[in-house]
Amino acid sequence: QVRLVESGGGLVQPGGSMRLSCKASGNILTIAKMAWHRQGPGEEREVVALINRAGATTYADSVKGRFTITRDNGENKVDLQMPQLQIEDTALYSCNDYIRSTGMAKLQYYWGQGTQITVSS
Repeated sequence: QVRLVESGGGLVQPGGSMRLSCKASGNILTIAKMAWHRQGPGEEREVVALINRAGATTYADSVKGRFTITRDNGENKVDLQMPQLQIEDTALYSCNDYIRSTGMAKLQYYWGQGTQITVSS
């Protein structure tokens, strides 16, 4: 079995910073893509940032130049560094990895449980 566990999140004031981490564990052979998604109140879920195994990254326009996604392949971990947080960044953030595990011929997507970030004064 594969499990994704997130850490970080909580309440932060506008302009503040936060870092999210997501660690994958289980019978993992390789993790191709690692990503952070978010869903704000009354909004659809969107991809915030994505990083492939080689380290190439893509970002949503709303966070480009502010957020930074990094990964540690040895630790099966992906982080999202979020400085200059804005009220509009309030959302439930979830990590999503594309993983090939033992006994599985194909890669599958796995999700973390989600962690809430609330930006408010």
